[in-house]
Amino acid sequence: MTQSALYGIVLAGGSASRLSGVDKPMLTVGGIPLLRRVIDALGDARQIVVVGPPREGITGVRWTHEEPRGAGPVAALAAGLARCGDLGCQAGCDVAVLAGDLAGLTRDTVAVLRTSIDDNDGAVLIDPDGRRQWLAGVWRARALRDALPAEPANAALRAVLGALAITDVRASAPQAADVDTEADLRRAREVHGG
Repeated sequence: MTQSALYGIVLAGGSASRLSGVDKPMLTVGGIPLLRRVIDALGDARQIVVVGPPREGITGVRWTHEEPRGAGPVAALAAGLARCGDLGCQAGCDVAVLAGDLAGLTRDTVAVLRTSIDDNDGAVLIDPDGRRQWLAGVWRARALRDALPAEPANAALRAVLGALAITDVRASAPQAADVDTEADLRRAREVHGG
């Protein structure tokens, strides 16, 4: 059976308030910006859309932003999905929806998420504590479009995606880890190099 086309949406906006407002996706782990690490994990994607301000040195992607800016992850997802549609993502394609600060994400992780969807609407990583990582998943485009509210600004991502049929994919702490704090950044650099 042929796998449907994969598109990627990377959410790379936000204020990084717990990291003193630095441009979090451009922090380096293993000498590579977090955003680049996530993009590289989408190596099989037909197109990759980054929702956030364009960053110097980040190539091979399309850029867009949510309306209004700063309106939260559901608005960012809506903007990314619309841009993917402009780039040829139809109802039958798969869409990886990822945070721009996933230090341990790999191509293998994305591949496992894709093959785990089965007959459900999507698959998301589950961290070792049993929490779904809403911005570490692969979804059917049709299901995402159907789930989006008419007014996505400031909607709760957990409520929007949580209503879908989901396959949970267990992940190790490094696979599921994002970088929200200085301690998270230190741990990521200990695992993946400074």
